[in-house]
Amino acid sequence: MTDNRELIEDIERLKQQCNAVILAHNYQRPGVQDAADFTGDSLGLSRRAAETQAGTIVFCGVHFMAQTAKLLSPSKTVLIPDLDAGCPMADMITPEQLRAFRAQHPGAPVVAYVNTTAEVKAESDICCTSANAEAVVRSLDADKILFVPDRHLGRWVAQRVPNKEVVLYDGFCPTHQHISARDILQAKQERPEALVLAHPECPQEVVDLADEVLSTGGMLRFARESQAQEFIVATELGIVHPLKVGSPQKSFYSIFDAVCPNMKITTLESLRRSLAEGIHEIEIDPDIARRARRSVERMVAIG
Repeated sequence: MTDNRELIEDIERLKQQCNAVILAHNYQRPGVQDAADFTGDSLGLSRRAAETQAGTIVFCGVHFMAQTAKLLSPSKTVLIPDLDAGCPMADMITPEQLRAFRAQHPGAPVVAYVNTTAEVKAESDICCTSANAEAVVRSLDADKILFVPDRHLGRWVAQRVPNKEVVLYDGFCPTHQHISARDILQAKQERPEALVLAHPECPQEVVDLADEVLSTGGMLRFARESQAQEFIVATELGIVHPLKVGSPQKSFYSIFDAVCPNMKITTLESLRRSLAEGIHEIEIDPDIARRARRSVERMVAIG
């Protein structure tokens, strides 16, 4: 604990020197979240950082998140503490694969989950988050929609927008894919009064057992407002920390093997080093950034 306090104090000092703002995704290590100025989901964090006067953004998350921050704050320096913090789902689709997918369905617009690289966003028509995916798909004046890369989120949206054909790309989040109905049933047996909150990246069998299907931000809001006192959380276990911070009087139980190794790569030590040395700056080709930013801005315009 003492070491963490000293590290956080050092990070605070470096942050002031660098005129930086620190962002931490809800799945980050608790100590990293505690050191951040803002915690939340990836797009919400990027939008908040864009509104600050900070000249530098340090994004404690994975690579596509830092890219999104750069798209929304092109004049700011964006750093990621560890370049190895990638996203397997984002890596499941390349621009070339997306162009081939488009070619199989001529004229159909592409909705790209924000969990994609800037290069894939640049090849898409509009982006979405897990919170607004349904609204984005509904907004499009097309009967057929291509949804990339997460088949589970896409399937969840398709069930809510039955008047449109949603064609799914075969991508997924390995961490959410690993959560099973057996995990939920076992947790419910141990805690029968608990509500089950599941992320829409989970498989159908998990979603079917959930009381609520929510983004990470949605989980935080729901837990604060709900009269329930116990929750089983079917998503990456890092979310338990902000849930407990936001609702300290309530109990949260995670599926304990639901760990994203990439989200745990960032440490207080790597955060401090990134600030101290200004390393791992995110750079995006200007043409790719322009086209990717257009896809993000189209989503933001929907609200």
